[in-house]
Amino acid sequence: MGSSHRWRILMLLQNNPYPQDTRVRHEAQTLSAAGYQVTVIAPSGRGQPLYENVDGVHTYRYPPPPSAGSIVGYLGEYAYSMTMSFLISLYVALRHGFDAIHAHNPPDTFVFIALFYKLFGKRYIYDQHDLCPELYATRFSDGDVSRSFLYRTLLWVERLNLRFADHTIATNQSYKRVQMERGNIPEERISIVRNGPDLRRMRRTAPPPELQARYQGLTVFGYLGIIGRQDGVDYLLRALSHLVNDLKRSDFVCLIIGKGDALPELKALATTLGLNSHVQFTGWVSDDDLVPYLSLADIFVDPDPSNPLNDKSTMTKMMDYMAMGRPIVAFDLPEQRYSAQEAALYVTPNDERQFAVALQTLMDDPERRRRMGEIGRRRVEQELAWQHSAVNLLHAYSTLLPLAEGQATHNKLPG
Repeated sequence: MGSSHRWRILMLLQNNPYPQDTRVRHEAQTLSAAGYQVTVIAPSGRGQPLYENVDGVHTYRYPPPPSAGSIVGYLGEYAYSMTMSFLISLYVALRHGFDAIHAHNPPDTFVFIALFYKLFGKRYIYDQHDLCPELYATRFSDGDVSRSFLYRTLLWVERLNLRFADHTIATNQSYKRVQMERGNIPEERISIVRNGPDLRRMRRTAPPPELQARYQGLTVFGYLGIIGRQDGVDYLLRALSHLVNDLKRSDFVCLIIGKGDALPELKALATTLGLNSHVQFTGWVSDDDLVPYLSLADIFVDPDPSNPLNDKSTMTKMMDYMAMGRPIVAFDLPEQRYSAQEAALYVTPNDERQFAVALQTLMDDPERRRRMGEIGRRRVEQELAWQHSAVNLLHAYSTLLPLAEGQATHNKLPG
């Protein structure tokens, strides 16, 4: 390859639009700022054009499939998304060209697109956001799934990714260990690139006066994230019910910011538990409105329960909470404790009554809340912000697609 060649990267994304997916946006902008040419293929969000140059990143979109809530629905969704992604990739190959495919799971089926292009010498980077076998086990089964055909198929597809990827990316040490054990791949082929907030954006600000007045005199709990069946918002609602009925507290409101396939049933559960005056489902809010909403919170909550997926996963919302300088109540899961350390009050996993007690403890101790918030913000600044993860991402690419001397740009990295 000539010295004037600029390495071209094609990113594949299925489960979120771009640039709304924070992790993918951070990675794409970081690589673009470093001197790579980046193209992203993703489903479109509301009102988004099918092509757009987003801060120097070529972004091609396709109409999203209908939301799926069943195994059959997900199979149809993924088949449609893989077909659209492959067809658009052919167009990108002709118009822009690319040297490497960087696939963001789920799903793991992007590997079949990557295998086609590996026939033509393209590199493959597998960026594992979720453990798909564990995700299936958590969402669709309450018992042993090890003998399930679909579970074993998901393990096989995951192993295909690990076997044929030129380099893999893990979000934490637990995922790295899974990749080494299930893929039998050497440690030097894996890079840990953690999710981390952009500190220029995730910083407390003055909330809109009308919102501040609405919640005057109340302790505000905040939840941010996807609202799926594995995310534990039902545990949060039952904990709030204990707070009201057992601990006799009514001086709070909980803002649940986000959307997902479990939202309708959770709204129904809130009504059944008599929480409508204490819980506000905001839906998804725009980037411009997100920080003001988060700035209302006195205490953040992460109710992700212990299960095969969550026990190994790092929750992006934990770092966002810490960046906002407020304490967290969370179930005591390994990666939660690694991320937040002393910025969170940990509860025995899946114990909703203890979760309620922890909320009350922080409600009544503003000085402790202040100290915990400061610890969290400092930890993000010193170790967990995106700028620290960006270094690992660029190092991974430097081993695979090294930029020639003089090619790298000097743009400031995001975060």
